[in-house]
Amino acid sequence: MITGALKRKINTLWTEFWTGGITNPMTVVEQISYLMFIRILDIREDMSERILNQGGRAKLIFPEDQPNLRWRNFRTQSATQMIDTVRNEVFPFIKEHLATTDGVGRYLKDAQFMIEKPTLLVSAVNQISLLPLERNDIKGDLYEHLLSKLSTAGISGQFRTPRHIIRAMIEMMNPTADMTIADPACGTAGFLSGTMEFFVEKYTSPEFIIEQTDEDGTPFKIYPGDQLEPFRKHLQADAFCGFDFDQTMLRIAAMNMLLHGIEEPAIHSMDTLGNRFEERLSKLATDRFDLILANPPFKGALDAEGVASSLKRKVTTKKTELLFLMLMERMLKIGGRAAVIVPDGVLFGSSGAHKKVRQALIEDNQLEAVISLPSGVFKPYAGVSTAILIFSKGGKTKNIFFYDVQADGFSLDDKRNEIKDNDLPSLVESWKQWDDGKGDLAKFEDRKAKAFYVPRTELEENAFDLSISRYKEHTYEEVEYDDPQAIISKVRKNAQESFQALEKIEELLK
Repeated sequence: MITGALKRKINTLWTEFWTGGITNPMTVVEQISYLMFIRILDIREDMSERILNQGGRAKLIFPEDQPNLRWRNFRTQSATQMIDTVRNEVFPFIKEHLATTDGVGRYLKDAQFMIEKPTLLVSAVNQISLLPLERNDIKGDLYEHLLSKLSTAGISGQFRTPRHIIRAMIEMMNPTADMTIADPACGTAGFLSGTMEFFVEKYTSPEFIIEQTDEDGTPFKIYPGDQLEPFRKHLQADAFCGFDFDQTMLRIAAMNMLLHGIEEPAIHSMDTLGNRFEERLSKLATDRFDLILANPPFKGALDAEGVASSLKRKVTTKKTELLFLMLMERMLKIGGRAAVIVPDGVLFGSSGAHKKVRQALIEDNQLEAVISLPSGVFKPYAGVSTAILIFSKGGKTKNIFFYDVQADGFSLDDKRNEIKDNDLPSLVESWKQWDDGKGDLAKFEDRKAKAFYVPRTELEENAFDLSISRYKEHTYEEVEYDDPQAIISKVRKNAQESFQALEKIEELLK
């Protein structure tokens, strides 16, 4: 995690762009991402040079006859020289050369350099030079804090999932480093990068955890991930797979994965609801995914002509939230699991498509959990009420775990200030108790509690309605009122006292 001092550096960098005239949050993140990548290339080159000097084998990135391409060299130039170098030498090199040779570089072939003011570029370069991008344990957190600055919704109903919600979902699913994990609408790759961060912590021996303090004196921990070594190749090549059709999101997602230690991120430009993805998926005989973590866009509706035929056969609808659920079922291996955020309408919608999707999750798969989230979780992006669905492909639904999250540790208004009330730790702990011992139903029989279960038969009786309000029992305290005559007497007494006070004031005014 990062603490106050480093957050202030990111905040200062963000402010530099706003005061420099670039005020679109997505553009700011994109331009900072490019500059971070350019500096990371220089850090990589330093490491390769050291390896070569020690007699080892390494591949250099920059041509010897173009020293201006390196961060360490152009950062000392004057403002007018620097902007000319970055615009006319560095960016063309990234887009034309690295687009075919570097894992993240290939996402930058359409990148546009949007910084027009030389002074802004100098300031941004100086600020980024102060960031500890050479530290693997912290650079991912730095970028996540930068992404948290995105305060406007993206296109097609996209908005960034709060990091603490992502973390709770990952902890509930408790993935292992040998799994294949996907997000069919990955956006900034928050679920995928968050899972890598989870692995680093999970696979660190307790004796290797490093406790430090930042320059403000705030304590924090470093997790080396020493037990991840047997999984390194898998994590770099096969473990994570993200899809999105927004090119800007793809570039940000690739950078996010790079800063979390994935050098060759598998982030693909693709509409996963379309026929092209269906063709790709149909070629994967058994090599599908162990786990899907997602918050797909709630666009509302799309062109039915562009929807894959296999999805149309499952459900007749244009609603993306329903189509994505059927897509995830198709993407999973038998026994694979999904944890996905959906709008509340999925839980109780009365259309034939809504009922059919819920029926498919319950009858053809194992619906495991319905977790109700408070409506302010996605503010300031949106006030939509949402829930988390957890299901396994195949199997048989017997009993479904319900949890009523009423607080997530932040105020449920646009400010989203941190507060003490937080049900997420209890949610994770309750889920682990349920998931580890599904036969112990007695702990979850009380429907007045936040965590309880509902048998499948009851869902069937209610047309597969999954809204928590239908099944949760509420306790109402009886309110006792005073006798009406006593109330009248009090009102009369108050009126008399008010009249007497007015008489005294009137007497003083004479």
